[in-house]
Amino acid sequence: MLVNVELVAQRAGVSVSTVSRALRSVPGVSATTRKRVQDAAHELGYSASPAASRLATGKTMTVGIVVPVLAKWFFGKVIGEATQTLRQAGFDVLLYELATAEQRQRFFGTVHLHGRTDGVIIMALQPSREELESLASQGQGVALLGAESPGIGSVNVDNVGAGRAAVRHLLNLGHQRVAFIGIRDEEGSNLGGVPPLQRLMGYREALGGAGLAGPAVLEELDENSVAGGAAAMSRLLVAEHAPTAAFVASDEMAFGVLKVLRQAGMDVPRDFSVLGFDNHELCDVVGLTTMDHAVAEQGRDVAGILLDALAGSGPRTLSRAARLVVRESTAPPRALREVPAAPDSPNSAGHSGNL
Repeated sequence: MLVNVELVAQRAGVSVSTVSRALRSVPGVSATTRKRVQDAAHELGYSASPAASRLATGKTMTVGIVVPVLAKWFFGKVIGEATQTLRQAGFDVLLYELATAEQRQRFFGTVHLHGRTDGVIIMALQPSREELESLASQGQGVALLGAESPGIGSVNVDNVGAGRAAVRHLLNLGHQRVAFIGIRDEEGSNLGGVPPLQRLMGYREALGGAGLAGPAVLEELDENSVAGGAAAMSRLLVAEHAPTAAFVASDEMAFGVLKVLRQAGMDVPRDFSVLGFDNHELCDVVGLTTMDHAVAEQGRDVAGILLDALAGSGPRTLSRAARLVVRESTAPPRALREVPAAPDSPNSAGHSGNL
């Protein structure tokens, strides 16, 4: 006897679509029903084929992940975690890189996803109302990371608070001329969009709260890369009143900052303090103080939000706080460390130690 999905559904007393969802561990099936379907399939010797399951449910069991650029540690980390979560739920993943305005217009301006995916995760790109309407017309569930839109589930970081905390750490060490090295917006992307601008807002708020509103000359923007960080730091070094510390909007840029300082013969942190953002895996290697915003968890969170949307749940919005991770790249400025001891101090030069 040929065993098919209809026989399993009949044995378990459920619909064909429920059999498909239960056997592929798709959310929305109760544990009791899933067990009954699995028992029926085992008794009949039935093994679900992905193609048959997709035909039965009318779903592709595939999710699209959209990013502005693939060749970045942050996106690689988030994509890896999101993909693992989605595959555990029975979904395949398609990656889309929208590095230019033309690629973005082509992606959202055509019926690109209909019949290919059931939903899409959009990372570090703020979709317009028209772009979201295009996805909705194609029957796509949507989840956002690093962006927000009414009625859409999303994962974000308190970047303003993170920027304030980063700069306050440097201020508390005694630095008064603190620079900001940020991410310049690239064509078609949101890499220099809302999150980096929020970090700049936090930087300005921290300085303003300390009565040290910094001049614009201490704010430098460049591409989000080692080379971009190096170029920005090179410009700061020749400023009329050079800073003694810098808050850098990404660890990748901070690595470039460290490179330039080393080439200039400056010691970190004796001559200059550097604080990054991301908690990149190499931060431990180079001793970089940074802001950790739980990159891996963001990937799992946004995948879970999309799975909820595909199962018919309402949109969820999560906001994560970043935490300061102190390593060897930050210390008090040299001027504070080298203040001579007071004449009446027991440790002052020339003191005989006799009373």
